[in-house]
Amino acid sequence: MKLFACDNCDQVVHFDNRHCVRCNHRLGFLPSDLAMHALEPRDDTVWQLVSDPDRQVHFCANAGLDICNWLVEGDSEFCTACRHNRLVPNTDTQDGIDRWRRIGQAQRHLFYSLLRWKLPHPDRGEDPQGGLVFDFLEDSLQGNGNVVPAMTGHEEGLITIRAAEADDATREQARSSMNEPYRTLLGHFRHEAGHFIWNKLVRDQNGLEDFRAVFGDERQDYLAALQKHYAAGPPLGWQDNFISAYASSHPWEDFAECFAHYLHIVDTLETARAFGIAIDPRGHEEIAGEVDFIPYRAKSAEQLVSAWVPLSLAINAIQRSMGQPDSYPFVLSSPVVAKLEYLHRLIQGAATRL
Repeated sequence: MKLFACDNCDQVVHFDNRHCVRCNHRLGFLPSDLAMHALEPRDDTVWQLVSDPDRQVHFCANAGLDICNWLVEGDSEFCTACRHNRLVPNTDTQDGIDRWRRIGQAQRHLFYSLLRWKLPHPDRGEDPQGGLVFDFLEDSLQGNGNVVPAMTGHEEGLITIRAAEADDATREQARSSMNEPYRTLLGHFRHEAGHFIWNKLVRDQNGLEDFRAVFGDERQDYLAALQKHYAAGPPLGWQDNFISAYASSHPWEDFAECFAHYLHIVDTLETARAFGIAIDPRGHEEIAGEVDFIPYRAKSAEQLVSAWVPLSLAINAIQRSMGQPDSYPFVLSSPVVAKLEYLHRLIQGAATRL
């Protein structure tokens, strides 16, 4: 994620800021510019950009509960991200509002990447059968008092996210029970979006042959593959060919996991570049690295990985020094890098076609 600057006073501004800490100007993110802007009010609902007073905007309708800080040009009620939402958390309680705020924050980070690469994201109005739509689902309560967790998943553009995953304790319990090294809201969004992107850029673009050459044949029974994975676990030595144990369950999941990691890597490298972070350990030149390129415009996955490995090693070491688990507990084997290279070509190709 880039760092931004206040248009009024040049103070450093972050993606989720609502006000400038120096001049107190109201701030909002304008998707068409991919930038944060300082604002001046024109009336009760309309604002103008400090940098361009002729441009009039209004906040997304979800700004009222401090869910969203994105701006809208024109008559639309919701911003580029929120217009995809269909079922949202219960706002009758403070817990529901807090959940939605955390969910919305993760969703906007996903959309930042989709917009940077100009990846397809039609809503159901534009694509009634396969447009991107989100349902944030509450757990249900059985008659015997048992809680039935809502399911996180994807089906033909519909992404469901379990709202309770916005609670740290619930998410950690799920992570531990499923023996996962990493589980975050943003990770859910990026993984499930990977399934949607597969539909749009692979299946719908006649790209199955190239996909199968890298990930395998997706025509194998998906439900049977998942049942086998949960019953018997991943195959022995899965680490040699897959980014995660779950990726080994089926080619669709392998693609979605790799897509999520590609976004993890690119966005974190952009953050490191914005802060000028370079890894230069004395006497260990083999793990030195610097992000001296724009990650969203990388020449190859190999370029990304070469910068990512030193950075992730340093971040993990810092985490351990603080008594925290590794931020990135994964190994990028050669077959995984090849899959990331496939994704790099796929994503860059989609951006070029537009």
